[in-house]
Amino acid sequence: MIKLRLKRFGKKREASFRLVACNSTSRRDGRPLQELGFYNPRTKETRLDTEAIRERLGQGAQPTDVVRTLLERGGLLEKTVRPAETVGKAKQAAKREADAKQAAKEAAEAKAAAAEEKAAEAEASDSSESESTEG
Repeated sequence: MIKLRLKRFGKKREASFRLVACNSTSRRDGRPLQELGFYNPRTKETRLDTEAIRERLGQGAQPTDVVRTLLERGGLLEKTVRPAETVGKAKQAAKREADAKQAAKEAAEAKAAAAEEKAAEAEASDSSESESTEG
């Protein structure tokens, strides 16, 4: 199967990437079948060979997730919501909801504890006042 993926090049900590078509079993920086574009994440510069990419996609090449987002930004692919995104967003929403419930519960418990403490202080001060007035 042919994959559209990024091939790293450049200096240490200053990576740039070439968009390449290669066999899915080959190494990341191995010899590609064809170079299709360029992406620099530091400057967000992207150059795509649109004709060659359309041809490879027509042949059934599968882009990786990062390459898919680059192609969507470039207008070569329609933006689609992938199942992993949907599941991830649902999990995040459920976690936020659970965290909000937990925070509300903790706040109610803290408020109740503060009210009990205040009542105990008031009772203690009432008893000390009654002892001082009796004596």
